[in-house]
Amino acid sequence: MTNILSDSAYVVESLPELWFGLVMISLGVYLLLDGFDFGLGMLFVEADETERERMLAAFGPLWKANEVWLVLFGTVLFAGFPAVYANILSRHYLLVFAILLALGLRGLGSKLREEHDDDQWVRFWDACFVVGSTTAPFLLGVFVASWVLGEPSALAVAPIVVGITVVALSIVLGAAFLGIKTRGTLRERVVRRGRAAIAVYVGLFALTAVVLFVRYPELQPVLQSIPTAAMVLATLVFAMLGVGTTSNGYYHGAFLSAAGLAAVFVLFISTLLYPAVDPAAGLSITDAVVSPLSLNLTAVFAVVFLPIIGFYFVFLYTLFSGPASPETSYSSH
Repeated sequence: MTNILSDSAYVVESLPELWFGLVMISLGVYLLLDGFDFGLGMLFVEADETERERMLAAFGPLWKANEVWLVLFGTVLFAGFPAVYANILSRHYLLVFAILLALGLRGLGSKLREEHDDDQWVRFWDACFVVGSTTAPFLLGVFVASWVLGEPSALAVAPIVVGITVVALSIVLGAAFLGIKTRGTLRERVVRRGRAAIAVYVGLFALTAVVLFVRYPELQPVLQSIPTAAMVLATLVFAMLGVGTTSNGYYHGAFLSAAGLAAVFVLFISTLLYPAVDPAAGLSITDAVVSPLSLNLTAVFAVVFLPIIGFYFVFLYTLFSGPASPETSYSSH
């Protein structure tokens, strides 16, 4: 182990690769946590007013906190790979702006619907909430795929397919979350939608792999590798578990299965990217990483503050672990 203040060597030899892993973990946690918020917003469209109040009670205390992981993803990427951060934001600045606009629309919709007791007003902001919740995961998938594949245009086939795949995954996550937080006919309906979304997601995951295999020959060795085969198998296993657990009324198990699907998806994306970190610019991890001293000191801050962030989220989700109630924010158990 090297001295932390050394400017010639990393405190751990594999620290750049570990930092790359932290970047992708931050992205994965954001996709998981805000993914079920997105899914809830898409499922919002067929709920009646009482059900919508209950869904918003489940959504309200968590969604702002979940966006911390998007900020953390950008922060970790900038801290370890500033050239990559600058490249992808300048290359896809309109796409990034559209993502932020969709997130803002979602937030405004959920808040402003309560400001006036007027049906047209409520319907308008409910529509904004649904549109923002649908557009944001699609654009996020397009952005990530454009970055990972080195696509200069967000209108390429593969990023669009990945964007639709992320939308389906978000519905799976949202239905699994609402399976825990709701009861009665609302739970029954969202669980049915979740099962259908699982089937759609698996099909889109397979379609993504086919599109990548056909359009990106350089990725064929990765797509034909044993790790990729294991990820495909894991996707099928988690999908079957998701269907089985909801059929047996084990809704927490269904959410864990949905989380497994999200984790495998991010691992798949990471495998396609590694060891590059900016394919469009031809930068690998070792090319783009900051100096040893900078990364060593940044790693110290990460070791100190990431457990605090993790503890906060455990506390938050424990505090609001009960089922959402239409009369109050949460029921007593």
